[in-house]
Amino acid sequence: MTAVAAASDVEAVRPATKADVPAIRALVRAAYAKWVPVIGREPVPMTADYARAVRLHRFDLMERDGALAALVETIPRADHLWVENLAVSPDHHGRGLGRAMLRRAEAVARELGHTAIKLGTNQAFAGNVEFYRRAGFVIEREEPFRGGVGVYFTKAL
Repeated sequence: MTAVAAASDVEAVRPATKADVPAIRALVRAAYAKWVPVIGREPVPMTADYARAVRLHRFDLMERDGALAALVETIPRADHLWVENLAVSPDHHGRGLGRAMLRRAEAVARELGHTAIKLGTNQAFAGNVEFYRRAGFVIEREEPFRGGVGVYFTKAL
């Protein structure tokens, strides 16, 4: 993906509304389904209450061809922006949308005056762990989480 295409992806981002909840839920379930056999259960994002989350958190959505293609859910904290969820539709993997959504979260963090962005994932999601490392995140800590290991990342902005 070229830098021009990545920039246009960020420009196409819009905030979620309550009308987006079914599409958000469907995208997240599709995006995380591949991890169910890896960890033997549905990952936490698959079980979230998205009607509540859309009311309480910020969701930035990216659409392609009239369908939800990617999202990032963020929560401002005292000293950083927390990325609660980053999901890309399996139909859109490999097109740079995850990176574009991370750049969007970084822009939001800067707008809020934060100098760091943080997130967590499951150690068993090796592709995700590597994706975040390539995006400039460093491991802050690892700890037991629901029968596995949670990996918590930070990135200085």
